[in-house]
Amino acid sequence: MRFEVGAEDLLRTRFALSPVFELQNVMRALSGPHNRGIPEAWLGRLRGPFAELRAADPAVDAVDALHTPTAGATFLCPPPERIGQTIADDLAALRAAPAAAARAEIEFYLGRRPDTGDAARAVLTGADVLERLAGAFAAAWSALLAADWPRMRLLCERDVVYRAAELGRDGWAAALAGLHPKVRWRDGGIDTSGRTTESIPLGGDGLLLIPSVFIWPEIAVYGDEPWPKAIVYPARGVATLLETEPVAAPEHLAALLGRSRALLLDSLADAASTSQLARAFGMAVGAVGDHLAVLHRSGLVERARSGRSVLYRRTALGDSLMAAGTK
Repeated sequence: MRFEVGAEDLLRTRFALSPVFELQNVMRALSGPHNRGIPEAWLGRLRGPFAELRAADPAVDAVDALHTPTAGATFLCPPPERIGQTIADDLAALRAAPAAAARAEIEFYLGRRPDTGDAARAVLTGADVLERLAGAFAAAWSALLAADWPRMRLLCERDVVYRAAELGRDGWAAALAGLHPKVRWRDGGIDTSGRTTESIPLGGDGLLLIPSVFIWPEIAVYGDEPWPKAIVYPARGVATLLETEPVAAPEHLAALLGRSRALLLDSLADAASTSQLARAFGMAVGAVGDHLAVLHRSGLVERARSGRSVLYRRTALGDSLMAAGTK
């Protein structure tokens, strides 16, 4: 697939996050047979809750029926609108999906999924299908991803900060080349290799770029009407996040700085704001600000303004202190 890009599109291209995209991908991995790049450590702890969801509501299997190995229904997971997108925003968009477009996609996928069970098929052909699917997603979010979302969101927000800076410094060709090997800038357009040969003009609406945890190591492309055109790509640092358990403060730093400051210093290899760190670690914004002020006065972190936010990052001295515990 190729997106034809005009000058107006470059100005209107933006970033957003999609909680429901992450949710549907982890649900697909749990439905099997492929883990979709998600480590067993993550899937293993979610299989029990997912089995309970499946037994309680056939709409969970209806979600799975709206996918093939290489595609999924767009109305089920419409492109998000903003960086601060919440699961509530995503489910509101699902409930408000254009009825004709949703019904056409349901018929398309049911025609390609003859293995769909009667109970799931009844959900998909019912008049309240959008509400049933949104309800299944809401229950799955609480059981499967709500606890992990702050860490995932922090990773994706950091990726946006990095990409935006790269875009401003080196331009579109360099920024897109860094998204994924399958995405590149060529002759005034964006190619996504491995897709269809269709060419789609953005028409002045711009492109939506969506960093994701559970798309790794692939990409996804939105090219259908009436939804915005978008590319979902793996956020930087995804492999590290998926291969580790929730962050704990390094013991050598906790003894020196206190556990909360050690945890924050450990997390600041990449830049983050006070509010991002507060969400990720379940701390009060004021408490995080106080800890960062101490770390800044000690020369362990530096800060710089980016738009309306102040971003913190470890200094060389902070890196040295982190490395001391590994020797």
